[in-house]
Amino acid sequence: MTRVPHLSARLQGFGTTVFAEMSALAVATGSINLGQGFPDTPGPAEVLDVARAAIGTPYDQYPPGPGHPVLREAIAAHVQRFRGLGYDPADEVLVTAGATEALTAALLALLEPGDEVVLFEPMYDSYAAAVAMAGGVLRPVPLYPPPAGDGGGRWTFDPAELAAAVTPRAKLLLLNTPHNPTGKVFTRAELAAVADLAQGADLLVLTDEVYEHLVFAGSEHLSIATLPGMRERTLVVGSGGKTFSTTGWKIGWVCGPAPLVTAVRTAKQFLTFVNGGPFQPAIAAGLGLPDAYFTGLAADLGRRRDLLVAGLAAAGLPVVSPESTYFATVDVRPVQPDGDGMAFCRSLPARAGVVAVPMVVFYDPADASLGRHLVRFAFCKRDEVLTEAVERLGRMSP
Repeated sequence: MTRVPHLSARLQGFGTTVFAEMSALAVATGSINLGQGFPDTPGPAEVLDVARAAIGTPYDQYPPGPGHPVLREAIAAHVQRFRGLGYDPADEVLVTAGATEALTAALLALLEPGDEVVLFEPMYDSYAAAVAMAGGVLRPVPLYPPPAGDGGGRWTFDPAELAAAVTPRAKLLLLNTPHNPTGKVFTRAELAAVADLAQGADLLVLTDEVYEHLVFAGSEHLSIATLPGMRERTLVVGSGGKTFSTTGWKIGWVCGPAPLVTAVRTAKQFLTFVNGGPFQPAIAAGLGLPDAYFTGLAADLGRRRDLLVAGLAAAGLPVVSPESTYFATVDVRPVQPDGDGMAFCRSLPARAGVVAVPMVVFYDPADASLGRHLVRFAFCKRDEVLTEAVERLGRMSP
């Protein structure tokens, strides 16, 4: 690996994200961008109108360090309503600059140099960088896709491999469910196995649940913090970006026992300090929307998932239909005989006028072979965009 000048050793290997590369490729070639996971429609008016009304008011100024009370109270009420977990908005809820800052601040606050973090891969790309910035060490455990052709199958893991990843240096288990990039929703039995391991090894748990409301029929999201003995050792990360189609607002949060949240707040205050003043009351309004909004959101996205999944299968790309999130995974080997997903993605704009993301970037380099042949497509787009993308993929050149 060529060393990047001036960059610290702990961040060597973390270059420009693949999302930036593929999004630039989409612009340069006029391709449909199914790479990066952001919606192409506005969020609900009930949320947007509150933000517009807040601009030009005192909400433009610095919010309180932990976040505006109206949002912290709305977060606590929302978690109680949907997860049955009670958190004190005064000292068990912290507003952050998106979920990424929540996760990074937590890792910076909780890890000592050399502490190990157990997590599942493929993993969202910021996790490895945040662990590195905190001086931690990754201990990835692979998720395995269902057999080729089993589009309705589930990603699974080997409990023995999970147990083997926990060494005496392990400090924290980083969980992501619903899971990006696979679309897996961890079952109650799987979460119970993770919880038993965390309690037995006295691990803290940091759980990323930003896709909690984007779960499709037949699956159900369960927070590991609701399992016996887990609330007191778990930090739960959430965000308004995916739920309200406001990914650019970067309003996230972390909930947990006061001592853990206090530790995270100590690190967070020296990152962004505060952010998004006018957006905080808007997200608060969104969190109070009726149940019909959240069920309708999932149903609409599930319909778009089905549209893309059918198109990918018709184009000769074996696909794993996701249980949640914005993303579907394909095996490119039927149309890319060498199984090089990165090469496939770089050639796809010329072959089909579509952009996707290679899954290999979501794996630890030592495990790259597990994801080399996999590619992720996003379906959080308008029907007409997905329909055109499917038609283009159907005409894909060799």
